[in-house]
Amino acid sequence: MVKAVRTDGELECPAVDAGLRAHGVELAILPEGISEGDLCAAIADADLLLMCYTPITARVIEAAPRLKGIVKYGVGIDAIDIPAAMARGIPVVNIPDYAEETVAEAAFALMIALARRLPAITHAVAEQGWVWPEARWLGRDIAGATLGLVGCGRIGRSLARMAGAGFRARVLGYDPYLDAAAMRGAGIEKVDALPDLLAASDFISIHTVLNQSTRGMIGAAELACMKRTAILINVSRGALVDEAALVDAVMEERLGGVGLDTYSLEPLRKAGHPMSPLYRHDNVILLPHLAFFTVEAMQRLEADTLTRCEEILQGRPVTVRSNDPRLRAQRAGIRFA
Repeated sequence: MVKAVRTDGELECPAVDAGLRAHGVELAILPEGISEGDLCAAIADADLLLMCYTPITARVIEAAPRLKGIVKYGVGIDAIDIPAAMARGIPVVNIPDYAEETVAEAAFALMIALARRLPAITHAVAEQGWVWPEARWLGRDIAGATLGLVGCGRIGRSLARMAGAGFRARVLGYDPYLDAAAMRGAGIEKVDALPDLLAASDFISIHTVLNQSTRGMIGAAELACMKRTAILINVSRGALVDEAALVDAVMEERLGGVGLDTYSLEPLRKAGHPMSPLYRHDNVILLPHLAFFTVEAMQRLEADTLTRCEEILQGRPVTVRSNDPRLRAQRAGIRFA
């Protein structure tokens, strides 16, 4: 009997689960937050591992002698010890492009909501029934404003199109891996220094991978470069931002607004979490890591995930569509698209 283990069972994937079982696969679904020891025990006889958020450490990989592949049903791969998998010749694959437009739309929704002060206004209307025009409800236009993109990959370029072509915003971009011509083709003006982009932008949206060079790239010094009216959006990875410095900036009213969907420590909690103080602010929107979560995106995610699983279980090279160098460094059981 072929066995697959899927972690993070709170994220429902009925088409993936049904598809695997239809292929005669014994499927074990594990909850979010499972301990490393319990995961090692569950994976000891597994041929396939599907994960979303749960850390896949070298110890976990070593505990699975039959493992033929690891499928991240999502984009980010920083929770997987890829060198440990490569040492065993176990291919690792993600689903990089199922939610490009979806996540960009979520970032844009946060921009609009914060620019128009919707959290504060809707809260006041819910409490009072009505409010009249006065200075504290004054919103801001996106048309004519400057959007700064930190990272100009697929999602960043999608957001650039929405804000630039759709709303006539000026779009700046900081991305050391793209040249000015490529960024111009996406409607983005290249800025070579991150502080310069931050200082010039009315809205800043982060769209870069998390690795050792980008961890904490938006810290106290970078936050100090931003306009006091600037709105910061992060739908990428929480650890890209120094979250303690961000909390300080909000508490000291040094930012116009903050929209977040990801956090270094998840799940978020109203008390006892490093980001808990942000719950009290009307210029902050906290989403529970759901920027990707639409009907259409989940259909694409499940279809692509099941296809990658079938490739692995049938002994075929698994298709890697990501340009992440950590995945592109693989040589065993991989086909690059």
